[in-house]
Amino acid sequence: MEWQIQLENFLLWIVEQNEVFIWFFFFFSNLLENVFPPWPGDTVTVFGGFLVAQSLEFGKTGFGIMGLFSSTYLGNVCGAYLMIKFGARFLKWVQKKEFPLKKEIYDEEKIQKTFDWFHKNEILVILFSRFSAGIRFFVAIIAGMVGINLYKFFLYFSISVILWCGLLIQGGYSLGSNWGLIVEYIALYNKVFFAILALSFVVFLFYTLWKKIS
Repeated sequence: MEWQIQLENFLLWIVEQNEVFIWFFFFFSNLLENVFPPWPGDTVTVFGGFLVAQSLEFGKTGFGIMGLFSSTYLGNVCGAYLMIKFGARFLKWVQKKEFPLKKEIYDEEKIQKTFDWFHKNEILVILFSRFSAGIRFFVAIIAGMVGINLYKFFLYFSISVILWCGLLIQGGYSLGSNWGLIVEYIALYNKVFFAILALSFVVFLFYTLWKKIS
């Protein structure tokens, strides 16, 4: 696809910049992915693994594994923090503001049920949130809405980031110039993940309706 070629050319240009610029690029890439899911942050992170492998192969002492890991980790944390703050403010805005269709959109009882479910399953939800861009985006927002303890959130979120981004970096590092294969696997993984999620939602709806009818 054309956008993938453009992205790869852009990433190759990034490689030619100094270490500080590269560090901030990976930082903002991961931050952006948390606030704007369409951004291909995972692809960039995989490329980072390839970049580190190239640096070691050619004996360069510039941007290395610690630079990649720290920029990736801090970018994720800052991005999640922004969405938590957004979630808290957005809920207050919706509660106070009057706007068309508010009664249809804002149902206090249903929202409270969602919050209760989140509190009940928050550890698992946060741990698995980093494994899908779309999911992590909403998890951070809901975490802000329910007023979750930030220390607890970032403890489990950090574990999730280390596991997922560690896999991406290791994949890019191991495959070298074939790092694009990991990107293809990620695309397939996301399709399967969302297909299962959609199917689960449909089953849940049918079960709920059947229970009401019974």
